[in-house]
Amino acid sequence: MTAVQITQLTGLNRNTVNRLLGCLRERMAEHCELERPFRRHVEVDESYFGPRRVKGKAGRGAGRKTIVFGICKRHGKVYTEVVEDCSKGTILAAIRGRVDLRSMIHSDGFKSYDGLVDMGYKKHLRVDHARNEFSSRTIRGNHINGIEGFWGYAKTRLARFRGMHPSTFYLHLKECEFRFNHRRENLYKVLLTLCRENPLS
Repeated sequence: MTAVQITQLTGLNRNTVNRLLGCLRERMAEHCELERPFRRHVEVDESYFGPRRVKGKAGRGAGRKTIVFGICKRHGKVYTEVVEDCSKGTILAAIRGRVDLRSMIHSDGFKSYDGLVDMGYKKHLRVDHARNEFSSRTIRGNHINGIEGFWGYAKTRLARFRGMHPSTFYLHLKECEFRFNHRRENLYKVLLTLCRENPLS
């Protein structure tokens, strides 16, 4: 439901509704930030949120797009982080401490993922998107379909807002993450527990 629909249903002031929704998203974000470490088969990828096309701009994260890095435990939860760029240092820093060193990491062929084995990770497998490879032809189970599925879910959900202020993007992204991670649970009960532990006001 939108804030307008909630206002009409409850009779609350629109500003009050927006404030409460913001507080709920803050609780979701705080909960998501505690997720670690990710183990076993782990997928990593980066994605870009924003206008479909910006004329005269090229390259990763061009124009007004926001860069988001994601980690996904195969058949499990995801973790997202808004990053300034897709440099090797930024990407490896986001992975360090979030992914157990004994994990098998799956990624695409982006060069920023170079160095994972040097960091201590035992195995790092890649899929070659440049050759239209979305699941390895030679290594069974080597793909990043899980995190790419989350990107599709998040972008579809966020598109309903038809744009949002940059300052609120992080909380909306974390709401998508929270909903995805608890997709098999009763969200009302999960949120109720969070709010009892940390009241909205």
